[in-house]
Amino acid sequence: MAIAMHTAFDRFKTLFFRRKKDVDMTEGNIIRHLLIFAFPLLIGNLFQQLYNMVDTWVVGNFVSNEAFAAVGSVGPIINMLIGFFMGLSSGAGVVISQYYGAGRHEEVSRTVHTALVMTGVLSVLFTVVGIVMTPAMLTLMKTDADVIAESAAYLRVYFSGIIGLLFYNIGAGILRAVGDSQRPFYFLVVSALLNTGLDLLFVIGFDMGVRGVALATIIAQGVSAVLIMIALYRSDACIRFVPAKLRIHRDILGKVIRVGIPAALQMTITAFSNVFVQSYINGFGKFYMSGWTAYAKVDQLLFLPMQSLSLASTTFVGQNLGRRQVDRAKHGIRISLGLAMLSTVVLMMPVLVFANPIVGFFNDDPDVREIGTLLLRHITPFYVLCCINQIYSGALRGAGNSRAPMLIMLASFVCFRQIYLFVISRIFPGNFLAVAYGYPAGWLLCSALTLLYFRHVDLERTSLVAR
Repeated sequence: MAIAMHTAFDRFKTLFFRRKKDVDMTEGNIIRHLLIFAFPLLIGNLFQQLYNMVDTWVVGNFVSNEAFAAVGSVGPIINMLIGFFMGLSSGAGVVISQYYGAGRHEEVSRTVHTALVMTGVLSVLFTVVGIVMTPAMLTLMKTDADVIAESAAYLRVYFSGIIGLLFYNIGAGILRAVGDSQRPFYFLVVSALLNTGLDLLFVIGFDMGVRGVALATIIAQGVSAVLIMIALYRSDACIRFVPAKLRIHRDILGKVIRVGIPAALQMTITAFSNVFVQSYINGFGKFYMSGWTAYAKVDQLLFLPMQSLSLASTTFVGQNLGRRQVDRAKHGIRISLGLAMLSTVVLMMPVLVFANPIVGFFNDDPDVREIGTLLLRHITPFYVLCCINQIYSGALRGAGNSRAPMLIMLASFVCFRQIYLFVISRIFPGNFLAVAYGYPAGWLLCSALTLLYFRHVDLERTSLVAR
């Protein structure tokens, strides 16, 4: 029996930590490459959203409505820091994918180790900044007095363990840049299951409230980070993590920053803008906050197919431009857009039909159900618009051009949306739905501008490998 267990453990290590799973997307069937890459990413992100849903479901059903609103309304604050890191780390992914496509494996290794050092430094910085800025940001969002204590408690615990989330995401980005979206998926599944179990234990078993939910999240994220770092350490590919090689390579860092900083600024400023959007929502009271929370959870699910295909197009375009295959890159972008629109429409239908019971799953309060259902039925049809800006922005980043998506999204999601909310709140005071329409209005403008820009851009000239 001991021999059998040892053999099974060896197989587990080979499957998850040693097997070479990087994929060359510069040849072979395009649809197959995109689907094989995007599907594990989609399911993995689904698990991630599901364990976020478990957080809100647990507090909504076993703590209080105030706790439900607290956990659901702090997203803009978290996304300010996480968005900055995700944008910056996307720069590392683009550099790795282009060097990998060009067959320059030593540069891939140098980028990997530069990115890991960068993540370590940012982990310390984000922990401090997140904890310190929490009270001021909650006040800026006009958080309801009944909710603010729970929100602050959740955020303090969450930011104290943010290191796990950052290292998981940089590790997953490295693996995806060379075409491996499977192992990040496996590790995310482990994290999701662990988070679910710990949520129930800490909240129902130990009566820890929102602190228990946050603690469960950071423990699960820490485990996923450890697993992905082991995978990099035991890899036999050019992305292998060698501790002795950890250092900042200034030339590589310059390329990472060139792509990553525009994306980081875009995500951070957009999230900061959403703090003000949330303040408009919060101004309607805690029941509207809860209804918005329930809607937001479904919103995140509807975005998953297009986001997964956007990341697939980023890697696909990066690798193919690294090998100067511009026509193949463009063909892959068109296929990604078609797949994104098809999958989004398929998901929209049951949401429109079963909106009320879906909201009721998170919170059975009649007022909350009414508000959440109203949002789902009015905003869901506009998600097809998002496919355009998501896919083309992902393709532009894969080409090394993150400045244009940044400017377009800031103009649409920050400048335009804030003007819209300011005007609408004065023309239609007290009209919650008119405020909520600020989101689809921004999506429409962003998609139109992105499509117009993409039709006039030269993808080949943006390649980082030749620089």
